[in-house]
Amino acid sequence: MITAIFLSLMATSAAAQETLIKRSDFLSAVATNILEIRLLSLQLKVLDSGEITGKAFGRGVTGSWEWTDGFFCRSMTWGDRELEYNCQQVKKDGASLIFTSDKGTGRSATFYLRPETQ
Repeated sequence: MITAIFLSLMATSAAAQETLIKRSDFLSAVATNILEIRLLSLQLKVLDSGEITGKAFGRGVTGSWEWTDGFFCRSMTWGDRELEYNCQQVKKDGASLIFTSDKGTGRSATFYLRPETQ
């Protein structure tokens, strides 16, 4: 269930995707945006301080992240459930970011980059 929430498989166009390897490129993408999967009522804010905040299915999401060897590595809690530490490959595809677990070998989730002002 948790895997389905945070790692939903969604089709993406490989031709337009750019793998983000640098922390600075990742921060540029998330700086003024909320990461959103509307279908799952999931909204996350990833802060440059290493903090993650948000909501999914009405429950709070908190966590921390770091950029390690070109991967987004995070620990998160959803409600009272702890999600395992995982390092994820991040690709940018237009107005979306695609996170693929297990350093790019696992399941993927596509988040729409919604400007904070909306």
